[in-house]
Amino acid sequence: MNATVSAELGLRLVVPDRTTVPLLAGLSYTADDPYAIRMAFHVGNDEPVEWIFARELLTVGIVRRVGDGDVQVWPARADGERTLNISLTSPFGQALFEVPLPPLTEFLHRTYDLVSAGRETDFMDLDEELANMLWSS
Repeated sequence: MNATVSAELGLRLVVPDRTTVPLLAGLSYTADDPYAIRMAFHVGNDEPVEWIFARELLTVGIVRRVGDGDVQVWPARADGERTLNISLTSPFGQALFEVPLPPLTEFLHRTYDLVSAGRETDFMDLDEELANMLWSS
């Protein structure tokens, strides 16, 4: 069984004057890290900028506003299509992305086919996770 799900996703960066800039993002999910979705934003010719999201955050954000602090997610409509808004804040600034819902939900469905909701701990080595936490402190 392939333990990784990935997808390329076209999304839009909303700039201050409310126009949008199309971007490509690579999404990846692995059973080895079952709570996390990695999203790599491709901007120019530089290395992609990677953010890590809780899978549940993106899933819940499809139906209602969720998140506090650096990452907030909420459902929206843009040009008549259902989208997911993702707001990211870092020490370098703030960015708002519009993500078309159909390809995102298809990706999320594939992650849940790989690791069902509530079964994430079946895919984790809790002894190793605990050892990593204890050694890094």
